[in-house]
Amino acid sequence: MFTGIIEQLGTVKEIRREGSNVHFTIASELAGSLKIDQSLSHNGVCLTVVDIRDGAYTVTAIEETLNRSNLGALKVGDKVNLERAMVYGGRLDGHIVQGHVDDTAVCTRIEEVEGSWYFQFRYRPTPEHLLVDKGSICVNGVSLTIVNPEEDLFSVAIIPYTYEHTNFQQFTVGSKVNLEFDVLGKYLARYAALYMK
Repeated sequence: MFTGIIEQLGTVKEIRREGSNVHFTIASELAGSLKIDQSLSHNGVCLTVVDIRDGAYTVTAIEETLNRSNLGALKVGDKVNLERAMVYGGRLDGHIVQGHVDDTAVCTRIEEVEGSWYFQFRYRPTPEHLLVDKGSICVNGVSLTIVNPEEDLFSVAIIPYTYEHTNFQQFTVGSKVNLEFDVLGKYLARYAALYMK
């Protein structure tokens, strides 16, 4: 379980394929505080630490994860948003994030407004993926507030701190991002589908 509050940017140091799996080695100051088998969010994708050495750690993504997220497009040198799992009893500063990516979206507009930024994304709407104005969404692992949702578009506002401390600074029009929709909204949509017919 995560909160969507990014702790640090990691840098992809090595990518190694093994069958349909991909092993990502990430250089990060967090490496020294990690343990094997620990869960860590990478651009919003929960992955398990399988090796730690020399200021870096390795995680493995299976084919399903690569197909559902933007991790398969990572290259050596890319920045990745990192968050360790929430500590039980800690503050929930963002919102409840599972680290299970629902789908991807594409950045369609970036606008700087008096020191902050607005990013617009196009996504594939489904009945399970509810968006509400001022509701929560997780974009590349970052807990954000939805602005002006439309049929297949939504925007988020990014303050300077978030811009500087996440990989939003690398986004361009056309960038592919990971989305995790609000888990409460997903349960409500499922309930309505089953019981409100």
